[in-house]
Amino acid sequence: MIIGVVKELKEQENRVAMTPAGVDALTACGHRVLVQKGAGCGAGFSDESYKAAGAEILSEAADVWNNCELMVKVKEPHESEYQYLRPDLVFFAYLHLAADLELTKTLLTSGVTAIAYETVQRSDGSLPLLIPMSEVAGRMAIQEGAIFLEKTRGGKGILLEGVPGVTPGSVVVVGGGTVGMGAIRRAMGLGARVTVVDVNVDRLRYLEDIFMGRIETLYSNRYNLSKATRHADLVVGAVLVPGAKAPKVITEEMVKKMQPGSVIVDVAIDQGGCVETIKYPTTHADPVFVKHGVIHYAVPNIPGAVPRTSTLALTNATLPYLLELAKKGWKQAILDDEALAKGVNMVGGKLTNAAVAEAHGLPYCPLAEVINSI
Repeated sequence: MIIGVVKELKEQENRVAMTPAGVDALTACGHRVLVQKGAGCGAGFSDESYKAAGAEILSEAADVWNNCELMVKVKEPHESEYQYLRPDLVFFAYLHLAADLELTKTLLTSGVTAIAYETVQRSDGSLPLLIPMSEVAGRMAIQEGAIFLEKTRGGKGILLEGVPGVTPGSVVVVGGGTVGMGAIRRAMGLGARVTVVDVNVDRLRYLEDIFMGRIETLYSNRYNLSKATRHADLVVGAVLVPGAKAPKVITEEMVKKMQPGSVIVDVAIDQGGCVETIKYPTTHADPVFVKHGVIHYAVPNIPGAVPRTSTLALTNATLPYLLELAKKGWKQAILDDEALAKGVNMVGGKLTNAAVAEAHGLPYCPLAEVINSI
């Protein structure tokens, strides 16, 4: 199979979809990998390193798009890339379609086979291709939040870890999944006081056990959320409903009651966000805005700030699936792997992800029916 890798076009997105090690694994199996010149530079991977691993370096992105059978990216296609989408192309990347109607319709119209990293799901409910970036984003949420708590950035002037004789800062993590776990680890590492809020009592019990009672756990309801966020210095939104639009669990009334200079980092913004006062994503170039005196950070590609680490972690996760797709073709690969099948969001103009269809009020067609009709 011919696999394509192009430079990411999202603002300040320096990750790349594949490392030279990934290229080596694919070319060793007899596949061709086309890499756009400079695609990996932002993550610290030179064209020479890709070429040494067996890749073919092409100067223009268009040549990669037009000659590959499987396009592998980090993020969804940029508007300038819509022209390259076609029925005989398999597109493999983070898509987050439940939060983007325009992109969903564009992909459907193109007839492309779109497989979303974030909806590949194992039988135990885990999301193997979302986990590595969630781990990065959770840690980064605390790192970025701590920066914007500085008075010079408009924050309360709080050092999260405090100093001897001074109370540490308060961090509230809403959602105890992979993002939440990363945030808790980093916040505790800094010495902050940490509260985690979740609807799953078993998950709260697990978190309390592994952190040996050093965190406070609260069941998620309006009353507890309002109480927890009111006096928080930093709130991390880490809510996830796989494939679906995130619920707005942090309401505007809750934000109004927070202290001026507090910070909210909404990691769920990729899926529409879980904070009612955040209407649109921000960017790495302009990451925050202030509403009701509270600093809101809503960058959808947080891991893009640490592209070297993120690219290595992402390729570790995606490569086994890429090898299967390249070896068997997408149809046989998804028939053999139920987790990968759940990643298929659309085929030939048919929407095969129920959560995305529900989010946009579009017709849903079960994947099995689409496969049988091909």
